[in-house]
Amino acid sequence: PLKIDSSRVRVHDVLVRVDYSSLNYKDALAITGKGKILRKLPLIPGIDLAGSVAESNNSEYQVGDRVLVTGCGLGETIHGGYSQYQSVPSRHLIKIPDNHDSRSAMIIGTAGFTAALALYRMEANGQSPDVGDIVVTGASGGVGSIATKLFSASGYRVLAVSSKKSRYDDLINKYGAFKALSFDELQLSDAPLQSANFGGVVDNVGGAFLEKLATSVKNYGNIASIGLALSPKISLTVMPMILRGVSILGISSTNCPYAIRTKVWQRIFDTLSKADIESFLSESIGLKDLLDYSNKMLDNKLHGRILVDLSLR
Repeated sequence: PLKIDSSRVRVHDVLVRVDYSSLNYKDALAITGKGKILRKLPLIPGIDLAGSVAESNNSEYQVGDRVLVTGCGLGETIHGGYSQYQSVPSRHLIKIPDNHDSRSAMIIGTAGFTAALALYRMEANGQSPDVGDIVVTGASGGVGSIATKLFSASGYRVLAVSSKKSRYDDLINKYGAFKALSFDELQLSDAPLQSANFGGVVDNVGGAFLEKLATSVKNYGNIASIGLALSPKISLTVMPMILRGVSILGISSTNCPYAIRTKVWQRIFDTLSKADIESFLSESIGLKDLLDYSNKMLDNKLHGRILVDLSLR
């Protein structure tokens, strides 16, 4: 790492030496300028970071402590993870337990945290394996693959929906899906209320997929709305909500309350081994590769998790 004058970079109460970050869809939008992610300029992108405490003005965090931050304004309103050192408010830090490290924390990153937050919110609202199968859309992506693993490891039978048939074996054999299939194979119609076939949904795509799935969820099942890869717009009747008690839960990882954030990360670290987490990794890249990989991500040419290794040149 570079030698630094910490007085010039210390804006917040903890200075983190960053080992790893990750590339997320929001990062790709920021790097390419195709989305209004950076709220001010100049600003360092990167909504995730993990490393060790270099300096601290908070007695809860000692030099050498391994920590991570996801969301919380990183790469949007405050400088983000694409830097060797970053000044971070201690109120955003999560300590990495001894059975994991900064590498595994960033393979998980915002994508995995979002998937686990969906599980947390759905179960807080009564979801259980007894309610029925969980449909995960966009299952070959970073969020979808981790959601598939987390739900299956928690006792749910997962129907992993993906357009990438080359990923079906991994979804079943690596991540525990009961079945991998295309959206068309679900055989859904445009009816305002269809047969109740699914216990719940983790949706990464929005649009017509979410519309049709919402009408097919069983009584008091939950839908976790995470993404908008297909479209941000949906058109629904209220029938699933008022006749079956279906709930649509918004999953916003950036501004998740700290008390919930700590519980969700603990669930991740308790559920997944380092070997499990490594299975989500697609590629490791350096900072010089970010623009190229951001364009690939926006063109839907990537799968799994992209780790950003700050040691690579």
